[in-house]
Amino acid sequence: MDGAKPGTDPVASASAGGGEEGAQYLTFKLGSEVYGINVEHVREVNEYGNLYPLPRVPEYIRGIINLRGEVVPVIDLSYRLYGKKGDVSKFTCIVIIALIHEGDEALLGIVIDAVKEVVEIKVDSIVSTPDFSLNIREDFVSGVGKVRDGFIVLLNVDTMLNIVELSKFGNDGDSVQIAV
Repeated sequence: MDGAKPGTDPVASASAGGGEEGAQYLTFKLGSEVYGINVEHVREVNEYGNLYPLPRVPEYIRGIINLRGEVVPVIDLSYRLYGKKGDVSKFTCIVIIALIHEGDEALLGIVIDAVKEVVEIKVDSIVSTPDFSLNIREDFVSGVGKVRDGFIVLLNVDTMLNIVELSKFGNDGDSVQIAV
């Protein structure tokens, strides 16, 4: 499913499976790396497009989208992880992520290069982050999953997309609330 077309629902197709000793992860490409996000956070995968850019926001905020009447901020995951804007191709997607913020569900979109597949990773196949650098903030990584003949960097959505941290971009360090 490498480079799956947006609009397909890899999350729904994986929900039929399941395991008591592991979790399912939506895997995707960002540059040459493969990352995974626990599907419990993933609401849907959409085609890239219809972004409304916002003035005077950090470069990691690509803009906002209208998701069935709800305004959803969209984060450039490449910029968030590596400090450089990601390229857009025909496989680029916006993954809608659900987070809990102040007791309520908040939606954020993340721009990724391409969806790969949904995989189940058993707990005993997840190792802690290696001591050497992954070139991204250590607290953004929850572990490394061993899958088939390779590895998937498992992202910690709660720290990587921390709404309080993402909202701190006003003048003099003031917080500006992004609409969630």
